[in-house]
Amino acid sequence: MKYYSEDHEWVEIIGDEAVVGLSEYAFDQELEVLAVELPEEETDFIIGDKFVEVQLESGENLELYCPISGTVIAVNELLQDEPGQLLDTNEERCWICRLSNIDIDEVNDMMNEDAYFRYLRKLGKV
Repeated sequence: MKYYSEDHEWVEIIGDEAVVGLSEYAFDQELEVLAVELPEEETDFIIGDKFVEVQLESGENLELYCPISGTVIAVNELLQDEPGQLLDTNEERCWICRLSNIDIDEVNDMMNEDAYFRYLRKLGKV
């Protein structure tokens, strides 16, 4: 099952690990992603810590905050060479990182898919 934050990050729990990504609704789809600064493996994050920076063609830098506490065990190296894949709808290409040592209770404060799409409608994104 996938969980979503109001900042448009998603978390999918797989066993005792979490895969983290960014929803395609995070920012204006007309903007191009120029670079993604990924977290380093074996780094510990607490929910709310800055863990990724995204450089957009508009000159903006978008900071992403870890939606769940854990230790980075893998990063999506594809995003280094093809940063635009961050907003791909194919989850095999758009994930950011995998976390272990997660606090599963933290997803209780996140939205399930139905709640997230209601939230997007409220924002006028869908």
